Amino acid sequence: MKPFMNEDFLLESETAQRLYHDYAAQMPINDYHCHVSPEEIAMDVSLRNITNAWLGGDHYKWRMIRSCGVDEEYITGSASDFEKFQKFAQALPYAIGNPLYHWTHLELKRYFDCDMVLNPDNAQAIWDICNARLAQKDMSVRSIIRKSNVRHIGTTDDPTDDLKWHKQMMEDASWDVDVIPAFRPDKAINIEKADFLQYIGKLSKATELPINSIDDLYAALESRIKFFAAHGCVISDHGLDYITWVPDCQNIAETVFKKVLGGDMPTTAETEAYKTALMIFLAGEYAKYGWVMQIHYGASRNVNSLMFDRLGPDTGFDGISGKECSAAMYKLLDAMNREGNLPKTILYSLNPNDDAYLATAIGAFQGTELPGKIQHGSGWWFNDTKTGMIQQMTNLANLGVLGNFVGMLTDSRSFLSYTRHEYFRRILCNLIGGWVENGEYPRDIEFLGKLVQNISYNNSARFVGFKV
Repeated sequence: MKPFMNEDFLLESETAQRLYHDYAAQMPINDYHCHVSPEEIAMDVSLRNITNAWLGGDHYKWRMIRSCGVDEEYITGSASDFEKFQKFAQALPYAIGNPLYHWTHLELKRYFDCDMVLNPDNAQAIWDICNARLAQKDMSVRSIIRKSNVRHIGTTDDPTDDLKWHKQMMEDASWDVDVIPAFRPDKAINIEKADFLQYIGKLSKATELPINSIDDLYAALESRIKFFAAHGCVISDHGLDYITWVPDCQNIAETVFKKVLGGDMPTTAETEAYKTALMIFLAGEYAKYGWVMQIHYGASRNVNSLMFDRLGPDTGFDGISGKECSAAMYKLLDAMNREGNLPKTILYSLNPNDDAYLATAIGAFQGTELPGKIQHGSGWWFNDTKTGMIQQMTNLANLGVLGNFVGMLTDSRSFLSYTRHEYFRRILCNLIGGWVENGEYPRDIEFLGKLVQNISYNNSARFVGFKV
């Protein structure tokens, strides 16, 4: 029996061990999509305690704790930080097979030099160890980022953001990690939402442009894209419920936009036409600037209406959508491509049943600008598991070119989540090592070492335009 989480954790063969220890482990991190706070990086804050570091805003952990019957008072309520940590420690041992169990103990090892296995009996001791460590100067946010060998961070930012914290970091000669904004225009796309008109007013104020037509909206978004580019942005992101495709969408979008400006709600068909038009317009802008376009879709959000009313969005009450999107995706990519406006693109679906079709879709729209211009992104959210990552990479290998894959991202709000890159790299090396040991690929360690280094860092850095 293997010991829990030793140096060869998840590495089941000698080939896997060599690929990880000699090649993957040493690579820096390009965390090109996450939700950490640029203000906290700019201000180099210190994390208050381990509850603040682990449980603050982490709906992954909140879901797990709720599944153990814990009252909301100890999750998002007014219980003390230590009481919340105790409830997490009580729930965690039951989460066998959940990546949270592995992430938690990797973080204990890498950031706190703690090899204890968290449970109710040692919760107080681990609380004390972690908090004492977090109080030290070399555990500030910037120190954690440097300690993790992170070279680039892509935050998630609304078009109306003033990006002052990004600007401050760009001008800070003492800070050598790229913290770039990512353009996330969801609120301008979600025309059916109750706060859409309020947001259009906010966008108009940010751009100092009147927005009375669809062309005005395009001009305002173009203005903000230019502003973001001046602040180092090279990547966008879109959180769509599902992929839309409507022919003649541009003509319909103008009518729909004016209808909503007039105070009426759009129909589902009108909403889909508007969203299709916006995505085609934005893709053209991204292509113009050489940006990466990310599309995340397939979530059914806030399915528990009682808890949404109580706690609001992003609190752990979402699920996977089963809506079929392949036909719309093909049409959308084709429309962008026909106009010469298909940018570098990464596609993510929350539904793992979409893995195979996405792996085939990207192969139909590749370009000569760079290898793997269109990417099937890493296992996202509910697929960010050992099984989910293996399935995503296996489908990509079977139906595409795994060697061009841009690899892992944290998609996290926590500064201790960089160990997820280690988790991914171990799984990657074990997957490839298994194929080699099974006689399915030559044991060319030098070439395979370069391949896993590329997937671990080089491919994504080149893809978004950073120096390797």
